[in-house]
Amino acid sequence: MNTVALSGTLRKAVGTKDAAQLRREKRVPCVLYGGENTVHFSVDEAALRKVVFTPEVNGVELDIDGNKTLAMVQEKQFHPLTDRMMHIDFLLLDPSKETAATLSVRLVGQPAGVRKGGKLSQPMRKVRVKGLPGKLPGHLEVNVADLDVNQSVKIADLKVDGLTFIDRPSNVVVAVKMTKKEQAAEAAAAPAKGAAPAKAAPAKK
Repeated sequence: MNTVALSGTLRKAVGTKDAAQLRREKRVPCVLYGGENTVHFSVDEAALRKVVFTPEVNGVELDIDGNKTLAMVQEKQFHPLTDRMMHIDFLLLDPSKETAATLSVRLVGQPAGVRKGGKLSQPMRKVRVKGLPGKLPGHLEVNVADLDVNQSVKIADLKVDGLTFIDRPSNVVVAVKMTKKEQAAEAAAAPAKGAAPAKAAPAKK
């Protein structure tokens, strides 16, 4: 699991007015769930960007007034007009219990089918997995070097020790397809469906 350290401060009051004041001070109201008690705290807006806008991060080492815990982002709320962060929910992680996470997909290698003129298609740039926090990688690498034209890698083809994939097994992660030009050439070369075979001309006597 890739983690980033983040410091927070316990909120002295909880409410709309207090949250508005925090935002004026460039701080974001946050909540930590999953423990014995729900913890309300705030985090510097600039520091929080490292967590929210970095796809390789799936764990957060929270330090809330000296109390350190491991957590992950559960829900994010943004202002509809300015896209400023308005509120973040964190979920406390237990190292001995599996948790769900979303991983970015990183392709490795040059597909054989692309070298033959095929077109690479990646319908899924992120996949959902479940595993122990210590087993969760920062991203998922998929080797596509042997992928030929009209071949694909589906969720069912992905095997990673310690991880269970949550998405449907039939979902296509990446594929190599024929280009339209190649499809047209193949169609032109194939005999018309249902057409009668050409008759040989009679031999001259």
